Amino acid sequence: MSWYSFKPYVPVATRRAKAAREVARRAKSGKPAAPVVVEGRAIAESFWGKAWCANLESYSDFENRLPRGRTYVRNGSVVDLAIGKGKIESLVSGSELYEIQITIDELPKARWTAFKADCAGRVGTLVELLRGRLSNAVMERVTDRARGLFPAPKEIRMRCSCPDYAGMCKHVAATMYGVGHRLDREPELLFRLRGVDHAELIETAVPATLVAAAAAPTIAAGDLADVFGIAIDETPRVDPPAPSRRPRSKHAPAKAKKAKQPAAKKPPKKG
Repeated sequence: MSWYSFKPYVPVATRRAKAAREVARRAKSGKPAAPVVVEGRAIAESFWGKAWCANLESYSDFENRLPRGRTYVRNGSVVDLAIGKGKIESLVSGSELYEIQITIDELPKARWTAFKADCAGRVGTLVELLRGRLSNAVMERVTDRARGLFPAPKEIRMRCSCPDYAGMCKHVAATMYGVGHRLDREPELLFRLRGVDHAELIETAVPATLVAAAAAPTIAAGDLADVFGIAIDETPRVDPPAPSRRPRSKHAPAKAKKAKQPAAKKPPKKG
């Protein structure tokens, strides 16, 4: 396809208005959108979001297309993004509203088993895992290009409805950056995307005897407050002890009744 077959540039405001109308139309038909809204310059701020973007940028296969993708995701062009098991789907506003489908290979079973073995005993709770509170050893294992959790170019297949025949067009690049932004809020989506259960990392870290003894997992109040953004009073409530009534033994002698005191005599009336 020649350069002349591309459509003329459409201002961002016009694109946003057109995209908003299309999103509203889809919402009315029962398909509500989940847009990517980046506030400020940083696309991602958490460990998981930053690690996703850093992995993306570490491959020369993508470096020529990524700058335009960053611009698109920052200006709100990713108007819908859905992440599922082995797939990413999005709508990106360009001269038209383009549909993007990205498939990513699930993590091979042997690779996941080795990953769990390497992390055994090093991950404390699901809260620590999802909030990126990990040791350097675990972080290095997660981000390892050959053995970690993030996909390599050969594990990614992309398709966009735009006329750009490049392997990664700017709309696909914007979608991939949108995934990094979404991982800030929902890091468990990375594990879903790779087809593995992040809870298994905790199970391998806890001895089976402790798992059997615990009826249900618990989260410290401080961590719970961080996750839900609420204040939790950690001071235990102390109720006054109820009066105890000790049963009387049948062999114990009965308490002696108090002797009745004689009533005091009244003085005789005078005269």
